[in-house]
This record gives sequence, C-alpha cells and structure tokens, in this order.
Amino acid sequence: MNTITVLLVLFAFSGFIFSDSFATISPNSTFTLEGSGYAVTEDTIKISEIDLVLSTQKQTGSSVKSSIEDGFITLDDQDFLATELEATILREGNYIRVNGVAESDTGDTASIRFFGRLVEESKDASIYGFTGRITIDDNDYKIIYTAKLSEISKIKPTSTESKTDEKLTIHILKGSSTQGVGTYIDVGAALGSTNSLNLRYFSQDRILIEPGTTITIVNDDVVSHSILSGTENNDRYNQFTADGRISTDKILPGQSTNITLDNAGFYRLYDPDYQWMKIVAYVFSNIEDNVILGQGKNLGN
Repeated sequence: MNTITVLLVLFAFSGFIFSDSFATISPNSTFTLEGSGYAVTEDTIKISEIDLVLSTQKQTGSSVKSSIEDGFITLDDQDFLATELEATILREGNYIRVNGVAESDTGDTASIRFFGRLVEESKDASIYGFTGRITIDDNDYKIIYTAKLSEISKIKPTSTESKTDEKLTIHILKGSSTQGVGTYIDVGAALGSTNSLNLRYFSQDRILIEPGTTITIVNDDVVSHSILSGTENNDRYNQFTADGRISTDKILPGQSTNITLDNAGFYRLYDPDYQWMKIVAYVFSNIEDNVILGQGKNLGN
C-alpha cells in the first residue's frame, strides 16, 4: 500500500477517531507543525514538506487564531518561506486551517490553502491529515500531507519585569568543521521514544528563549569558528546572507564568546566558513523556560 493510499484510508476513518487534543490548545502557546507528503498536478507529483511555528492568539468560541511566526513549505528542492501565513485551530484542536502567501528567495509567490483533520494523538503530540492547494502562477498543486503538531512552550502573560540574568551555554562540537562528521545525538532517547539519530554540530541547534538572553558559545572543536545571523538562501554554495544582528570575532579552539538576542523574533545563526553549522532560535517574551525545541528540557550551562 503506497503513502497516498494510506493517507486516504486515514481520512476515511478520521471521523471515528477524533478526540480531545493532546493538550488544551489555548492562547499564548507555541507549536511546531512538521510533516511531509506530496503536491500533485495532472502532469507531475512533487515531494512536499511543511515546517511551521505557530503562536496562538485570540480565542473565539472553540476556535483559536494563530500567527505563523516562521517556517517554510517545500516543493522538491524549492523552499517557500512563511511570509504572510496564518492558521486557525478549530473545534478544540480537531481541525487546523492554514491560509495565506509564502514566497521563495527568487520572488516566486505561492498561495496556500490547507485544511487538516486530527487523525491520532499521543500525550505529547497530535497527528493531522492535510489536504488543500498550493498555487504558483498557473500551476495548481493538490497537496496531501501527514503532519505532527507539538507544543514548544507555554508563554506566560506579559509582565513589566525584565530579566537580565537569563544565560545558557551552547558548545561547538568537536569535528563540526568537517561536514557529516558532527556528533550523532540520540533524539529518541531524549524524547522517551524509539531511537532516532540526529547529526549535530552544536550541543543545541534549535532553541526557544526570551529576548535579552545571553548565550555563551564554547568552541570544543580543533579549529576556529565564528557566528553570524542571517537569512537562508536556496544556494548550496552561498547558503546564508548575513543580516547584521549577530556577528562574532573568531572563536579560537578552547575559547568562548557571548552573544545576546535582544529582540523578539526568529534568528538563524550560522558559521560563515562552515555553513552546514547552524542554530535556529525562536525568541519570545515571557516563556516559562529556555527549552530545546522538540525535547522540552531546560537548557543547562
């Protein structure tokens, strides 16, 4: 049975397995929506992926409006960044609607209309089946996805207190200067699930922190590194364009440097000499803890 057939079977039975969402989906929460599937026309089938960060906003009845803070949608090797997308979570998490516009770095615009149905859940995440459309110029793709919705962190009500002592430490791992030779992290063990190995070049590569948090970058590698912030390109030889927000001097082996992410928003941190080395940082006000995305663990120093 192929993937599309499996998805269609899930849709057919989804009405019998709806239940309350894995967690109460309420305002002031942050979620990742990650999945994959296919984009289909009469002439072609393309592999498509979705990776979005949702921040829930106002609740009206059983529906919760959400802004899409960042993320991307892919068609084969073409990336579309979530520039003007929004989501609505309906019927206490039983449905998700995503609408709006995504844009590639070459200026192509994609119109997005997705509708997802809850098909199964666990204690820490829910699985949705999505159908809908991606329209690019005269090309109209029908999409079929399965995607996982998982909560990153609860955002506390806004406070006037400022925190100036938030700090964490991230290590550049030995061997990171050679692509494909970084350290394999047992993500499955950290999540309490089946083993899944993930190649990393930093001790944490996806983090959620408060504005004003200071990060100490420690170089455990045998060569020097530096860290910039920037936007990601669709160019294998020039993967990033620096945006000037974060820039360090060379960090010698065994040495460290501090960076502070002052403004709320989304940061991509990378090494300009070894551009496979990157950290994704989501900066939100008044979260409960600094956490590693997808692991729900406090970051130690």
